[in-house]
Amino acid sequence: MFGRIAHRYDLLNRVLSLGQDVLWRRVMARRVRRARPGLVLDVCTGTGDVALGFPREIPAMASDFCVPMLALASRKAREKGRRLPLFAGDALRLPLSENAVDMVTVAFGVRNFESLEHGLAELVRVLRPGGWLVILEFSHPHGPLAPVLGWWTRTVPPRLGRWLSGDPEAYTYLPASVESFPDAGAMSALLARLGLTDVRASAQTGGVATLYEGRKADRTGGER
Repeated sequence: MFGRIAHRYDLLNRVLSLGQDVLWRRVMARRVRRARPGLVLDVCTGTGDVALGFPREIPAMASDFCVPMLALASRKAREKGRRLPLFAGDALRLPLSENAVDMVTVAFGVRNFESLEHGLAELVRVLRPGGWLVILEFSHPHGPLAPVLGWWTRTVPPRLGRWLSGDPEAYTYLPASVESFPDAGAMSALLARLGLTDVRASAQTGGVATLYEGRKADRTGGER
């Protein structure tokens, strides 16, 4: 399904989010810049927009299970003159050793995991003690604009997405996956159960998306 819509994926993201997805990824990039990790892994990288938005001086690599998406990410990296190692891999069974990277980022990918808890545990596994997991995911709008934002996310993506992509299945599935995803409280509690500390959730654009952060406990008990 993702392979079928890869060629229109970036356009659909811009249109269906009214350009807000660009701002959300910038928030992630600023978070990476503040942490200044030695090595970042971007999982479910898609066409590479998140990883290619990181500062050039921060080493990063990226993974996705969809090869057509990775092909587009590779082309973007070449066009931007960026070095971005890419590999195809299942996020529930990453081909990396334990404690391999300083930070893991995921944008709009974890709700597609076959098992959310298993997938998140795998992301924690490859993190070094003291490293950060940063997740950007769609969520349920709240606040004064919740009725309007909720109507938009339920109604517009299925209709406009089907028209722009020519793939009815994809843009029926994607909004439904948001509806069934845990709310911010449940997601934060799950991250804490998996051994992350300093867990926090920051709503973006009235809760249309949420940025989750958590730090893998340092074995020494000290700060990194």
